[in-house]
Amino acid sequence: MNFKQHYFQYRKLIDERLAGIARKAEPRTLYEPTRYVFDGGGKRIRGVLVMLAAEAVGGSGQDALGAGAGVEILHNFTLVHDDIMDRAETRRGRQTVHRRWDEGVAILVGDVMIGLAQIALLESRPPHLPEIVMAFARGIIDVCEGQTLDREFESHDGVTLDDYMHMIAMKTGRLLETAAEVGGLAGDGTPEQIEALRSYARHLGQAFQIQDDLLDIVAEEAELGKRIGGDVIEGKKTYLVVRALERAESDDDRKLLRTFLDDRGLPPERIGEMLDLYRRTGVLDAAREDVRSYIGRAAADLEALPATPERDMLAWFAEMLMNRKG
Repeated sequence: MNFKQHYFQYRKLIDERLAGIARKAEPRTLYEPTRYVFDGGGKRIRGVLVMLAAEAVGGSGQDALGAGAGVEILHNFTLVHDDIMDRAETRRGRQTVHRRWDEGVAILVGDVMIGLAQIALLESRPPHLPEIVMAFARGIIDVCEGQTLDREFESHDGVTLDDYMHMIAMKTGRLLETAAEVGGLAGDGTPEQIEALRSYARHLGQAFQIQDDLLDIVAEEAELGKRIGGDVIEGKKTYLVVRALERAESDDDRKLLRTFLDDRGLPPERIGEMLDLYRRTGVLDAAREDVRSYIGRAAADLEALPATPERDMLAWFAEMLMNRKG
């Protein structure tokens, strides 16, 4: 199996399915921005993961396409609403919905996407539909809880690494976990196989978020698709910040972090100072080590699945995500 080709084949199928959704003309101010979101591209990670998980337990990836589209739409809903809360100006190199239109439109676009996601899921009529719908609903709730924790951390100085890892397991890992669980159910996997897929996706999600935090300050802006150092400007308590608070020893480093916390972020011209701090304290290296650790755990989870090329595809998928530059 050519893993890269297989991934792009499934990504194309997800893109095509999304292109056929929300084709209604009216109300134009609802469906035009909804199509704008779907046309924005992306790696379609969660949608493809549904299809790959179905295959890894012996099912058909093609038959899980509708479920994959549903989960991918759900993910895009979270991005639209996250961008409003974060006051983000760009997403994937384009204006965010609330910037191009307004916040009211963006809220409604996110809301309608939940309905469209459910329709895509139900229209595919996969096996174990009640369990899939339940997993889907739990995923929505858990992602909202994770986002709430993330917001609470903004005004809470005593965030520990354990606190942070729990938050990202909910905010980022949970939707990947939902994708893996939905795919495992759609592929008629055993309870043991589905639990292995969930654990794989949970660890993958934790690695993915740490990598995201890292890329925010070390990637190239053109590759990232948004402003470099945005987390520093917005005052986000990322993995890097939590680790730096643990490791900073010099008065200058502690003063910089204190300013970051008190002012809820730093101006753009001070991003370089935070990057230097992360380097001096070994935080960037620690982040890379933890990414590898969580990817290793995800690979170990796959041992519970049948030894097939489809299982190897999931291992490749994890490595592919961790080698991304944006």
